[in-house]
Amino acid sequence: MDVLAVCTGNICRSPAIERLLAARTGLRVRSAGTRAVVGAPVSAPMAALLSDGGIATEGFAARELTAEHVGAATLVVTATREHRSAVVDLDPTALSRTFTLRELVRLAGGLPDAALEEIRDARGPHARLRTLVAAAKGARATAALVPGAAAADDIADPIGRPQAVYAEVYTQINGAVGTLARLLG
Repeated sequence: MDVLAVCTGNICRSPAIERLLAARTGLRVRSAGTRAVVGAPVSAPMAALLSDGGIATEGFAARELTAEHVGAATLVVTATREHRSAVVDLDPTALSRTFTLRELVRLAGGLPDAALEEIRDARGPHARLRTLVAAAKGARATAALVPGAAAADDIADPIGRPQAVYAEVYTQINGAVGTLARLLG
C-alpha cells in the first residue's frame, strides 16, 4: 500500500481521504480507524458529498487500525495530531512518514523550489510519493514553531454535527488532497 489514511471511526474523514486521493493520484490508498466502527459504510452525509463530487463509496467497510497497516504504508496521513500519535504508538518507526493531512500540505507549501523540482522529476507517482515523504520529514524537522499552527493541522470530526460541518470537513479534505495530487501528478 502506498498511503494509509487514519481517523477515529473510519467512517467519515479517512474514507474521504482514501477515496479522493486514490481517484486523483492512482496510488494504492487504504484507510483505518483508531476506534473503528468495523464493517460500517461511509457515513451518509460524507458519502453524499463524495458522490456529488463523482467519488464512489460503494463496497467500503470500516476497519480497525493495526501495526501491520502502518508498517505496509509508504505514507500515513491522519485527520488529527491525536491520530498521528496513535499511529506512532503502534509503530514508532512510522514517525518519519506520518503526518496529519493538513500538516503535510502545510510543510509541502514551504518546500524550497529545489525540493519541489526533485518531487516533480521523480519517475512515477510512487517515486514522487517517496520523495515527498522525505522532503516533508526534513521540513518538519526544521519548521519554525508558529503559535496556533499545530491546531490548524487538525480536521474536526463532523460525526453527529450539522451538515454544514460535514461540508466544511469535505472542503478541507478535498482541498488538501487536491494540493497533494498536483504535487504527485
